[in-house]
Amino acid sequence: MTQRGRHRRRKRGRAVRAFLAGTALALTAAATMISASQATVGDDPGALKPLAVSADTAGLRLQESLVPRRTLDRLADAMGRPVGVRAVLDDADRSLRTAADCRTAERASLPVEPAATRAYCWNDVDTEGWRPGAVTTSGDADDDGHWGADRVILSGWTEGGGRGLARVAFINATDPEHLSYTWALLTVPVDGGRDYRGLSSAVAGMVWYQGKLLVTTADGLYVYDMHRVQQTTVESSGVGRVRGGYAAAGYRYALPAVGVYRTVGPGPRPSALSLDRSTAPDSLVAGDRVPAESGRHTRLWRWAFSSDPERAGLLATDSAGRALADEAFESKADGVRGVLSYGAHWYLDRATGSAADHGTLWRQDAKDARAAECGSDETRHCWSGGAGSLSYWEETGEVWSQSGRTLFALPLSAIDRSIG
Repeated sequence: MTQRGRHRRRKRGRAVRAFLAGTALALTAAATMISASQATVGDDPGALKPLAVSADTAGLRLQESLVPRRTLDRLADAMGRPVGVRAVLDDADRSLRTAADCRTAERASLPVEPAATRAYCWNDVDTEGWRPGAVTTSGDADDDGHWGADRVILSGWTEGGGRGLARVAFINATDPEHLSYTWALLTVPVDGGRDYRGLSSAVAGMVWYQGKLLVTTADGLYVYDMHRVQQTTVESSGVGRVRGGYAAAGYRYALPAVGVYRTVGPGPRPSALSLDRSTAPDSLVAGDRVPAESGRHTRLWRWAFSSDPERAGLLATDSAGRALADEAFESKADGVRGVLSYGAHWYLDRATGSAADHGTLWRQDAKDARAAECGSDETRHCWSGGAGSLSYWEETGEVWSQSGRTLFALPLSAIDRSIG
């Protein structure tokens, strides 16, 4: 796909932002009141602490390993010519429920302050036994907010038991009143491209940049090519080569990994991910997973994307294929499930892990940390409790996230106003 210039459709983006500012959904009233038992949030994490960046700093180096082209071509020869995002969207046969059709308990999981301006709910039958994970959008993929003529949202999910498979919902978000979607299974080629296995690891973070989808798991940062979506040839619960062809656990599409980044040496590993378009070049930011009340601090990193057209969507690396972080910070916040960086600020989603309880969205920088207050006791538990991923759609000014079976968005400007 030809990438567009940064300034195209800016007028449309301003119009969308103005529309959102004047038409916020009346969702705050549907959220449950914050109880006094949620009044404490732990110590204020304070200012971010910059960390020295060097080739010897633990957790800052990622080794790139790309799948050979012949492996991918062999798989395509066996399964058929790969399809693109447009073909997957044309096959969308499921719909998300709009805010008006979300149940009271689902709306209660939304942020209290600031309120969501968009909300959609997944169907129980389609998500039972699966855990929601990361969210990314065509606002990450291309700076005009579109992929071709479409607005697209990708939502990652992990199977709760059994094989622990990972899948992605391709959501057609062009019509905000009707979001339709279908699933694709995340896979890894094996046997030189003669077969593939499921990506059996929890999806923690996800960024779609240019033609690549980057996904963090416990095993590494996997890379998928959005131009290499494979259509399955057999409807079967199996994964990979089965009798009569290729299957993907009953789904019609499979995404084979085209590469992986793994941390060099011991130390923390990237978990939460997001894209920062406020830097030059655009950058990938990440945070590691630190359990709440562990006494450990959260590491934050920033890597630059490659400016080489032949490496579109991949990280900038040295001659040995290693990506070294450009920046690193330490935050005293723990239990962080989502990170976002834009301008001088970092936004850290300190989730509770349960959509029934509300978490805290901290805004940190080199000076201090702040969070919105809400409720009669001025608690800082104002964010969605089950949220994790944060994705900023620059063209519309919206931040997207997901809490349990509820997908939602709200303007970044509203978040900043609520924090003050």
